[in-house]
Amino acid sequence: MSRPKAKPTATAAKKKSTTSKVTKTKKVSPYNMYIKSELAKVKEKNPGIAHKDAFKLAAQNWATAPQNPKVAAKIMAARRAFGVSLLAHTRNRTQKHAGLWRQVSTARPSSLAIKEQREHEFKALGISPYPRYTEPPAGHPLVSHITVHSRWGQAMDNGAKLTNVQLTVQGRVVSKREASKKLFFFDIEQDKQTVQVVMSQARYTGDTAQFRKLNRALMVGDIVRVSGFVGKTNTGETSVFATMLPELLAPCLRPIPLRSGLVDSEKRFRNRHLDLLVNPQAKHALQTRSRVLRHIRQFLDTRQFTEVETPILSPSVGGASARPFATQSVAFDKTALYMRVAPELYLKQLVIGGFDRVYEIGKQFRNEGIDADHNPEFTTCEFYMAYAGLEDLMQMTEDLLREMARDIAGSTVLSLPDSTTSIDLGPPFSRIDVTQRLREHVPELPAILDEGSLPALQKILAKRQIPAVQPHTVPRLLDRLIGHYIEPGCVQPTFLYGHPAIMSPLAKCTSEEQSAAARFELFVNGKELVNAYEELNDPNLQREKFRAQAVERDQGDLEVPLPDSAFCDALETGLPPTAGWGMGVDRVVALLAQVAHLRETIAFPIMRPHHG
Repeated sequence: MSRPKAKPTATAAKKKSTTSKVTKTKKVSPYNMYIKSELAKVKEKNPGIAHKDAFKLAAQNWATAPQNPKVAAKIMAARRAFGVSLLAHTRNRTQKHAGLWRQVSTARPSSLAIKEQREHEFKALGISPYPRYTEPPAGHPLVSHITVHSRWGQAMDNGAKLTNVQLTVQGRVVSKREASKKLFFFDIEQDKQTVQVVMSQARYTGDTAQFRKLNRALMVGDIVRVSGFVGKTNTGETSVFATMLPELLAPCLRPIPLRSGLVDSEKRFRNRHLDLLVNPQAKHALQTRSRVLRHIRQFLDTRQFTEVETPILSPSVGGASARPFATQSVAFDKTALYMRVAPELYLKQLVIGGFDRVYEIGKQFRNEGIDADHNPEFTTCEFYMAYAGLEDLMQMTEDLLREMARDIAGSTVLSLPDSTTSIDLGPPFSRIDVTQRLREHVPELPAILDEGSLPALQKILAKRQIPAVQPHTVPRLLDRLIGHYIEPGCVQPTFLYGHPAIMSPLAKCTSEEQSAAARFELFVNGKELVNAYEELNDPNLQREKFRAQAVERDQGDLEVPLPDSAFCDALETGLPPTAGWGMGVDRVVALLAQVAHLRETIAFPIMRPHHG
């Protein structure tokens, strides 16, 4: 049985009645603050209006308020005071009232509204949002974030303050925390390094009102510079304790999805600047690209190669079978010009001219499809070395990739994205004779592979149900068979050599029979990384092979280039025995950066244009 409650005595009752009642103040959202005020105005202007209709008018005013700087200032102030999201309150509240969200489509605050509001704030504070860059304050040298951590952070105890170490840091605000109206915390990032900045009014001797207004006005995404001394918080966070007001170097007027992230590939590559800000792996791929290019140059420069540049626009196309991009020259009476598909013919003419070792790293353009391994605009490195052969090129290829993997990835063993398989560039690369291996898979392959082999090859592909894109030519069908039977198995680094001569019109042959080309391709993970051969330097034989290619073009293969008689004329001056080598830089970067798609390796990959 529960004990009955005692009745309150007169004294207790009196004490209860005289005791002040303490209640917790309920925070009011900026939406409610605005609607309550706006409702009164609407009803005053429209006597007798129904409450429901008055609310709709008030909500519409709320939705369009961000376009009014004065009203927007009040809303932004309320937002900062209560730490609520303008968008979230607008959406959540309007959805509760008879589908008003659908009626008021302008409820989402536009970037223009945010921009106007922030510019209004900057004007009120008397600061220029885009100042010229100046030297840091005297006695406060500019220091990198990594130096702050490595030089002082590791040597300090928790709570220590090195007031004699005055410095300046700068970067983008990636996080802001307002502990009180007198204390603010900012995380500032530069070059992937973050340092915390503590803005305390206690350490600032100037106008306290300006201190609060400016620190409240700064937002995530702004680029700032802060001067003060280094120290550690009581929780062990290495920080810069500001003794001056932060300097705004450039404001951020559009939201950066630092917390929500950016995952959708379409949004990532159409907003590459945001992708690089929020996805560290995106920046890593581009940094890997820079290191790959630097390593290639160092490798070739130390071997006495000369880097050159050859034309990107030319009245002729050659060096590879590919469909070019075409334009017209206004200066030359609308003469047709083509963006290059390969620099090969120009580089070989430089060898003829006395440059025994030349290379070029540059863009090529081929008007073809786009997929994980192909892009219309891509980067290659091609070099040509006089008095060298295939064995020299194979050894150089192994040395280059092996050293590059150690330097950039830290190991010759590379993991493949989305796979448990690893690639090992350490051991000597495997070698496969293409023609011999192809005959093992296709015993009925014709004994002689030349222009007359087309009907037999068509029957082989039809019988084995291997699709091949039109137009059908001997080189195309042979390439299709090699791609079907041999290339997919080349996961570990593999040299494919001994290609049928008809597939390589610019290469020498290995024998008098002219049956196999002195050529190799390097495949890794089923993808071609390198193509190399001993250059054909017989002008008569080169003209003959060009005529054979012209027949293929007449058969409908528009990727086959037109004969280049000027190049053959140059060969008659004398090309020394030369080995030529070409590498797809984008694919090598993808391998070392461990990404699955070439567009990850390109700063701004081409995207399908938006229409309408």
